[in-house]
Amino acid sequence: MPDTAEGADVPPAPVSLWEAFGYWLKLGFISFGGPAGQIAMMHTELVERRRWISEHRFLHALNYTMVLPGPEAQQLATYIGWLMHGTLGGVVAGVLFVLPSLAILSVLTWIYLAYGDLPAVAGVLYGIKPAVTAIVVFAAYRIGSRALRNGVLWGMAAAAFVAIFALRVPFPYIVVAAGLIGALGGRIAPEKFRAGGGHGASDKSFGPALIDDQTPAPAWTHFTWRSTLGHVIAGLAIWGLIEGALYLSYGWQGPLTQMAWFFTKAALVTFGGAYAVLPYVYQGAVDHYGWLTGTQMIDGLALGETTPGPLIMVVACAAAMR
Repeated sequence: MPDTAEGADVPPAPVSLWEAFGYWLKLGFISFGGPAGQIAMMHTELVERRRWISEHRFLHALNYTMVLPGPEAQQLATYIGWLMHGTLGGVVAGVLFVLPSLAILSVLTWIYLAYGDLPAVAGVLYGIKPAVTAIVVFAAYRIGSRALRNGVLWGMAAAAFVAIFALRVPFPYIVVAAGLIGALGGRIAPEKFRAGGGHGASDKSFGPALIDDQTPAPAWTHFTWRSTLGHVIAGLAIWGLIEGALYLSYGWQGPLTQMAWFFTKAALVTFGGAYAVLPYVYQGAVDHYGWLTGTQMIDGLALGETTPGPLIMVVACAAAMR
């Protein structure tokens, strides 16, 4: 239960995995609003109300997730779950963050495929499309206003836009080129490549927390090469078994095999969140492979915006429409 003001000076009681399970499941059903809204929800509940983690440690974890590919809100939940209950806690938090969204989006995609031609369903989708367009434009403005602090960065953004839409340069090449330019520019003119702020939370205290700078680090958080290599090998083995099974069943050119390989690459270049990777998914799924039309891609984005969880779950909708 959330802590009251009367106990604000006393650390909260230890949290069981079952109690954490209940919270992560609840979050999976109410995490609307994209990464900014999802991170704000976790901050309000975990830092301010329940005090499972301190403000400083929360922001420290957020900094980690912002430099990794993939949805930062889900990674933040996974990291906090891991801090609290080890590998099992991280798996529970990460899976429950997306599982409700996947279930809801699967049902909506089935309705779209089965009844999308009906006037009522088509009317709903046509009504949602302008709102989705506005959301994407606003997200681009919000990201741009925070990240593009000077003419050099605006010029890089403009060049990337021309490269991907006019010159059809593959998205991974643009990401790599931008990273190299940023690394070089950071050495030559660091004042032009200084990072902007994050999601706007301030580093302050809401009282003693279960996880803070004074909390003894659990054994599973201590770095060892053996543990790290074990996790890497396990992850690669799971991926290899899935990709290998698809290859043996359908061949390398089989649609499911190609989907698995394409979305593996997408998972590795999703720097900047879901909105940043959407052009790459569109370019591959629509222009290169022809798995679905541009209209279907926009419809999938509309369905993704109406469900909880990370927006990147729209790739599940795109794959199902194949």
